[in-house]
Amino acid sequence: MTGVLRALLALQAGPRRLCCFWTVPAAPRWAPRSPHCAFATDGQSQKENERTVQQLCKLSVDLRKIRRWKGWVLLQEDSYVEEVVRVLQGLGTDAVAVASVLERYPEAVLCSPAAVATQKDLWQLVCGSERELARLIERFPEAFFTIQDQENLELNIRLFQELGLRNVVISRLLTTATSVFHHPAEKNKQMVRVLQESYLHRGGAEANLKVWLLKLLSQNPFILFSSPAAVRETLESLQEQGFTNSEILQLLSKLKGFLFQLCPRGIQNSISFSKNALECTDRDLKQLVLKCPALLYYSVPVLEERIRGLVQEGVSIAQIREAPAVLELTPQVVQYRIRKLSSSGYRIQDGHLADLSGTKREFEANFGKIQAKRERPLFNPVAPLDVEG
Repeated sequence: MTGVLRALLALQAGPRRLCCFWTVPAAPRWAPRSPHCAFATDGQSQKENERTVQQLCKLSVDLRKIRRWKGWVLLQEDSYVEEVVRVLQGLGTDAVAVASVLERYPEAVLCSPAAVATQKDLWQLVCGSERELARLIERFPEAFFTIQDQENLELNIRLFQELGLRNVVISRLLTTATSVFHHPAEKNKQMVRVLQESYLHRGGAEANLKVWLLKLLSQNPFILFSSPAAVRETLESLQEQGFTNSEILQLLSKLKGFLFQLCPRGIQNSISFSKNALECTDRDLKQLVLKCPALLYYSVPVLEERIRGLVQEGVSIAQIREAPAVLELTPQVVQYRIRKLSSSGYRIQDGHLADLSGTKREFEANFGKIQAKRERPLFNPVAPLDVEG
C-alpha cells in the first residue's frame, strides 16, 4: 500500500510542477544605463576608461555619439585627452571646436603626444600659419589624426614641393587625398617620371611639362597609384585606335588622368559601341571622343542607357553627334532639364543639345537667358511709331 500511495501522490504533484515550468517569467528589471556601463568585446565584458569618460564630459563632448558609433575608443586603457586638447588649444581652437573634433573623430585621444607633435610639425610645412592648420584640423580631423608612417609622409610632402606644387594645393591634398601621402614615396617618384616621359615622348613641349604635370596631379593625385605598365598599355591602346600623340595628350588632360584607370579592352568596347550607336565613321568618332572623352570613360551599359534615354525624349542621333557632351549627364538630369525647358515653351527637338549640357549653375544661367529672350516684347515700347501721314 505504501508504494501505491507514493505513486498516487506523484501523479497529483506532476501537473502542478508542469504548470510551474510553463509559467511566463516576470519582466526583467532594467536599470538606466550608467555613464560607465560595461561593453562586451570579443566575448569579454570590458569597462569604459573612467578617466577618459570624465575628461570628455568636462569638455562637453556628446558621449552618446561616441558610444553609438565608436564605443571601443572609450574602452582603451591608454588615452591622451588632455594632451590632444592642449595641442588644439595651442593652435587657437576654441572649446566648441575642440568638442566637435573629438565627437567626430574620437580616435584622436588614442594618438600619443609625440606622434601628434610630429604630425603638427609636418603639416606646418605646408600651412602658412597655426590658425590655418587649426582650420584644417577642425574641418578634417580624421585626416590629421590618422597617423601612420610619418617618415613617408614627410618624404611625399618634400616631393610635391620639389615638383613645384603650391603649399595651398598640397594642404588640400593632405585632407582630400591622404592615402597618396602614405603611398611609398619611391613609387610616387617612379610614376612621376613615367608621366613626364609619356608627355615628352608624345610631342609635349618641355617648356610646358611642369605646368601640365602639376595640373594633372592637383586634379587627380590618385593617378600616382597607377602602375607604369598600365600607363603604357593604355597609351598604346589609344594609338592603335588611331589617335595621334597630340590627341592622346589632349585626352589625358581632359580626363584628368582617369584614363589610366581604364583597361584597353574597355576602351575598345566603348569605341566600338559608340561608333555603331552614333552611326558615324572612324574619323567622325575620333572627333566626338575629343569633344567628349566620356565616350571612352563610361562603360557600354552606361552609354547605352544614356543614348536610349535621349532618344526616348525625342532627341535624334544627329543631335547627339552635334553635342556629344550631353552624354555626361544621367538620364534623370536630362529628363528634368528637358521638362524645365518645355515649361517655357522650348522644344529640345528643334533646338540644340548644348542647352542641356553643363553644370547645374551653367544650365540655370542658360535657362534664364532662354526664358528672358522668350519673354522679351516684340517691339520697343519707347520707340516712336512710324506712322504714314
